[in-house]
Amino acid sequence: MNGQIVYLLYFAPLLLVFALVVRRRDRREREMLAALNEAREAGLTQPPSLHPVVDPLRCIGCSSCIHACPEFPAHQILGLIDRKATLISPTDCIGHGACEKACPVGAIKLVFGTAERGVDIPRVNADYSTNVPGVFIAGELGGMGLIRNAVSQGRQAIDGVRAWLKTASRAPAEVDVFIVGAGPAGLAATLGATAAKLRYRTIEQNSLGGTVANFPRGKLVMTEPAELPVVGAFRFSEVRKETLIAFWEDVRSRTGIEIHTGERFLGVTADADGILNVSTTRGNFRSRALILAIGRRGTPRRLDVPGEELDKVSYTLIDPAEHAGRRVLVIGAGDSALEAACACAEAGAATVTLVVRGDNLARARRRNQEHVGRLVDERRLSVLYNAHITAIGKDKVAITIGGARSALDNDVVIICVGGILPTPLLESIGVDVQTKYGTA
Repeated sequence: MNGQIVYLLYFAPLLLVFALVVRRRDRREREMLAALNEAREAGLTQPPSLHPVVDPLRCIGCSSCIHACPEFPAHQILGLIDRKATLISPTDCIGHGACEKACPVGAIKLVFGTAERGVDIPRVNADYSTNVPGVFIAGELGGMGLIRNAVSQGRQAIDGVRAWLKTASRAPAEVDVFIVGAGPAGLAATLGATAAKLRYRTIEQNSLGGTVANFPRGKLVMTEPAELPVVGAFRFSEVRKETLIAFWEDVRSRTGIEIHTGERFLGVTADADGILNVSTTRGNFRSRALILAIGRRGTPRRLDVPGEELDKVSYTLIDPAEHAGRRVLVIGAGDSALEAACACAEAGAATVTLVVRGDNLARARRRNQEHVGRLVDERRLSVLYNAHITAIGKDKVAITIGGARSALDNDVVIICVGGILPTPLLESIGVDVQTKYGTA
């Protein structure tokens, strides 16, 4: 009897700890299930890019993938449900891929698209070459949006170009490689061309930084350590847009690389002698190879309404502070629209109105929806659903809301209704494009 009491006293603390662990685990699982159901009810089920798919037969529920995600704990992308890793916040996943590497049993694979919605991805080989001889693709256009990945691909694409040049046509050409885009991939490719002593021409239709340069002022850019040719490693864990752009400007100044901004790529054809004839808004250039390091957003989609050509209309928000004290109208229901509206409201705009063509904000990430909700509650922002802009005037905007016509006083219009994807451009060049439905 005394022995039983001793055993009970000895194991009681262990049993108590075990019970507390199980209780905490079950509570956490209920929270994860509630978050998953909330995402499904809101229609937030489609990941924007590369994302994990978990094999439940292999998953051992160790949570390694959850804690490996660079977004954790700020954003709970993965969680455990029924002791298995589950993607509970699909729209918040931006394709870091750390979860796949962290899984000790190989239960995770990274894929593009889902069974319900496909994603157009150009076919590229291991060296980032395409089916068109001499044409390479790196960065966001290939489906990889992270700065770290884009830098790596730009660097590797130059290695592919160097190998290609050994067998390419020796006919006269102005440059060895023509690089389109000066974002992370294009910048890395340009530095790689410099290191390899290749003749190059790099163009960017906007400014240095590409898509990053068009982010709102003060926006945080999540990055991981990356290796730039010539420069070496740069180590940012979390940095604002201005800091990153300033770093790239410093790189351009220190290395002397030449980037032609304000120049747009129009197309490319192969001349009879095997040299690529690259056409831009500033002329035609003969090149032995071409790297497309452009974004996936393409050309901004227009509303095609009277007055859209006015100076008050823009398709991206750069500096919210410029609109302090002004009456701002933001059109769109995606993340860029919600972020622009919130930034203007917090920068002191006189009024901010978000115009949504549908009846909800289901396309946007939950955190952006919540941000809008808080500002609406504080009466710093208003949202008009089932609304359509019919004309833009100097001081007013004509609008229909639920079929009823109205007019709003207005100083600034920001249109964030997506872009025309560059798929037609790729097809005109002859690059194979495949639609992926949940495949790698």
